[in-house]
Amino acid sequence: MTEKAFEPYGAYREYPVEEMKQRAADFYVEMKRRRSVRHFSDRPIPVEVIKDCIRTAARAPSGANIQPWTFVVVSDPKVKKQIREAAEIVEHEFYTAEATRQWVDALGHLGTSYRKPFLLSAPYLIAVFAQRHGYDPDGKKVKHYYVHESVGIATGILITALHNAGLASLTYTPAKMAFLNKVLSRPSNEKPFMILVTGYAADGAEVPVLQKKPLEEVAVFV
Repeated sequence: MTEKAFEPYGAYREYPVEEMKQRAADFYVEMKRRRSVRHFSDRPIPVEVIKDCIRTAARAPSGANIQPWTFVVVSDPKVKKQIREAAEIVEHEFYTAEATRQWVDALGHLGTSYRKPFLLSAPYLIAVFAQRHGYDPDGKKVKHYYVHESVGIATGILITALHNAGLASLTYTPAKMAFLNKVLSRPSNEKPFMILVTGYAADGAEVPVLQKKPLEEVAVFV
């Protein structure tokens, strides 16, 4: 059994009530500006920005502190082209299959199609993988706990970190993502979770007019 080790939580910072309320309100206003963008500029971004955003995401809580995530940062145009080509094959199947017609119709107001030019135009694609299990030094399988929840939390923090840095992003989940393991040479214990597309928004970029549910419809206070 691993020996327990604890340390004082010296990093904790408490704010006066009024400052706390103001910080919460200001952050809400800031995050209201965040939108999913499908039109990106190809302007370069310092990789240090992406690294720091991933460092932030990797601070997320996880089941048993296993940290079951892998972030693969893709900037090579050749690799991005491979990802786009593979993605458009599976997306074409998805958009033309009768079995998914209702799902496709639900996406209609977003103006999406099987064509995904943003996979090539954006300077960075961050492929997020969930480690379904791990291995010990002897090659024995190690169980991971709450993998989906843990990776979801880390990805949400990454989206927030990118926005905080002044970047636009898009959460992209192809109908089938197994091709990412092959293109990015990832092991079989890693399952593709999402492609997070990020960069500067293109000049003149537009986003659909959307309404978010009010607090009364998403939260219950008892």
